[in-house]
Amino acid sequence: MASRSRSRTRTQEERERRRQQQQQQQHHQQQHHCYQPGLGPSAPSSSSSSPPLGSPSPPAASPPCGALTPPSPSLVLLLLAAAAAASLLPTGDGQNLVTEDVTVVEGEVATISCKVRNSDDSVIQLLNPNRQTIYFRDFRPLKDSRFQLVNFSSSELRVSLTNVSISDEGRYFCQLYTDPPQEYFMTITVLVPPRNLRIEAQKETTVEGEEIELNCTSLASRPPTVIRWFKGNKELFGKTEEEQWSDMFTVTSRLSLKVKREDDGVAVVCQVDHPAVKDLQTKYYLDVMYKPEVQVLQNSPAQPLTREGDLLDLLCQVKGKPEPTDVSWLRVDDEMPQHVIVSGSNLHINSLNKSDNGTYRCKASNEVGMSFSDYTLYVYDPPTTLPPPTTTTTTTIPATTTDTTATTEPAVHGFTQLPNSAEELDYGDLSDSRAGEESAITAVDHAVIGGVVAVVVFAMLCLLIILGRYFARHKGTYFTHEAKGADDAADADTAIINAEGGQNNSEEKKEYFI
Repeated sequence: MASRSRSRTRTQEERERRRQQQQQQQHHQQQHHCYQPGLGPSAPSSSSSSPPLGSPSPPAASPPCGALTPPSPSLVLLLLAAAAAASLLPTGDGQNLVTEDVTVVEGEVATISCKVRNSDDSVIQLLNPNRQTIYFRDFRPLKDSRFQLVNFSSSELRVSLTNVSISDEGRYFCQLYTDPPQEYFMTITVLVPPRNLRIEAQKETTVEGEEIELNCTSLASRPPTVIRWFKGNKELFGKTEEEQWSDMFTVTSRLSLKVKREDDGVAVVCQVDHPAVKDLQTKYYLDVMYKPEVQVLQNSPAQPLTREGDLLDLLCQVKGKPEPTDVSWLRVDDEMPQHVIVSGSNLHINSLNKSDNGTYRCKASNEVGMSFSDYTLYVYDPPTTLPPPTTTTTTTIPATTTDTTATTEPAVHGFTQLPNSAEELDYGDLSDSRAGEESAITAVDHAVIGGVVAVVVFAMLCLLIILGRYFARHKGTYFTHEAKGADDAADADTAIINAEGGQNNSEEKKEYFI
């Protein structure tokens, strides 16, 4: 190690000597000037014909100003040697050092790296923002144990900084001891995640239709956070305010939301976008109060149509927040029948009749308000089965007799025995009430069609009777001969004479008697 240190010392002394030689040569060239006769630094005035006694006399063969003087061979050799030595040294233009900026979250580890390209085994040094040496080669003069050496070689000096804080932010310098020395800097940026994220509401409970204001606050972050709002899959937009205290930022976003009953229990999400954190969010569950929602359901009978003698059972289904405490039934257009049984949210009628027709209303109320739902009851006649209708018509006509019998085929064979009361009705046997109803309607249609056919046949028979009587009483035709112009004669004799002459031209007249 000692021999290596002495070798490096000699190398540095040689470089220092060469550098001094170059500076002296540059200084000599800058100070060089030409000498003019009679105008030198000690030249006499123009009025004097001879220099004063004791003054030095100028050289007789001095070239005029501006003339080139050939250099001596020793000076040329010295300049060539200096140029060769300078070509072996680094250029000093900063291209040999490579650094990278570092971004780190507060409390985590930052890695600082100084890399050298085309290294010539020069000394590398790392300094903090206060220009204090952190590492000189592989030695750490700074008494901060958070800095630890990760890697050291002739081409890299890598140092780690643990438990990074805001005070560690700034510029760190890498120095390379070349001639002249090189220096590059890197910047450490410290990110501070939000300390706390919370949602506050003006009031805990809201009535449907009202507007609620939610405030989401992100405390002490760096840089400032971006706050976004979500309700389900829909993004909402609020108003953002930003406050800065020292080098920290506090961001508050205000959201105004008009709530509905469907929003009860729905989560409103406040989400933060920040480079130091990922998927940071908090939720607020809406508590919405609303008036009852009322719906009347028909449990019995199973078919939609209600007929006389049926059992009617209605259920009033109520939903509200807070839970409805008052549920009641009433009849809108009349008083409630005496045989109607009301039990809480249920309405029960054992045997329906026509007098039960009307509108029945279920009402429910809570602290928010009152709602109701109506059920209109119409009682139909019970289903019946008609016997097969038969029609017989007999008609007698003089000279012609016609007997006609019109019979309609029965649409439904047999009869259906109706129950005397609602208790005798077996609902298991009436599994398909619609089928029975359609059969009854079909039987009625066949009876109507049979009656129409009977009426048409009867009308045709009556027409035939009338025509028969007409043809039976027909008497035929006969002729009368009256004298032409007899109506114009003055007396009877003249009329006879005129009649005899006009018999040949008499007109045939027909008479019909019925």
